[in-house]
Amino acid sequence: MTARAPAPRRFFELLRASATAHGSLVCVGLDPEPARFPVHLRGRPRAILEFSRAIVDATCDLVCAYKPQIAHFAAERAEEQLEELIGYIQEHAPSVPVILDAKRGDIGSTAGRYAREAFERYRADAVTVNPYLGHDSVEPFLAHADKGVVVLCRTSNPGARELQDLEIGGRRLYRIVAERVATEWNARGNCLLVVGATYPRELAEIRSCTGSMPFLVPGVGAQGADVAEVLANGQAPGGGGLIISSSRAILYAGTGEDFAAAARHATLALRDQIELARAT
Repeated sequence: MTARAPAPRRFFELLRASATAHGSLVCVGLDPEPARFPVHLRGRPRAILEFSRAIVDATCDLVCAYKPQIAHFAAERAEEQLEELIGYIQEHAPSVPVILDAKRGDIGSTAGRYAREAFERYRADAVTVNPYLGHDSVEPFLAHADKGVVVLCRTSNPGARELQDLEIGGRRLYRIVAERVATEWNARGNCLLVVGATYPRELAEIRSCTGSMPFLVPGVGAQGADVAEVLANGQAPGGGGLIISSSRAILYAGTGEDFAAAARHATLALRDQIELARAT
């Protein structure tokens, strides 16, 4: 008897289900840095996978998504551990979507290979992309209609102003990106935007021109953004529309053998802080 193919994983369905079931807008960024691991893990050949799986086990009932950063694996020659980690999440927390933070952006033919890498090799549910090369560089990702395509718009780093704030015809570049994605690139309904929590004014401006499009919001935690400001400026009409990401503040909340318990405590604290801000 032929085995039945697994049902396709649809990013937005998973996101809604996990956010509702866990009462959470928290996305845990999985950015492993072996030098910061607890002493008992350092030097182990699969320490990255061990560390990351422990974080997942400790937090999977508290999050709406996970966001592994590909460079943190590739720099350590740990791409196979990244593949295993995503498989582990999908097996042990099947309702939680995985956003591969790769920030890909290249000409169309190469972009097609990057899309295969994200969605076929790593089996991610969504991927971050750079819009700088234009629509044809993003279309190979958009063509995967059941996957999320997370477009960089107004990033959280201090240098974001150098290019993203440049004015073109009276509008700043980040606003042009936001409007273009919302009105043209999102024909399949599978786009999101990266909008940094560290720029609340811009967060409100981008929300005003994109309707209910979901935002992936980095900058809460180690970068020090204010959760209440994120909610006040970034929520979609009717509430929601946010995936609030924290990495280092959760991953390295503890330094001993109880690091996973410390990560759980930090995740729970952020979830509760968000929910309190939503209620006020």
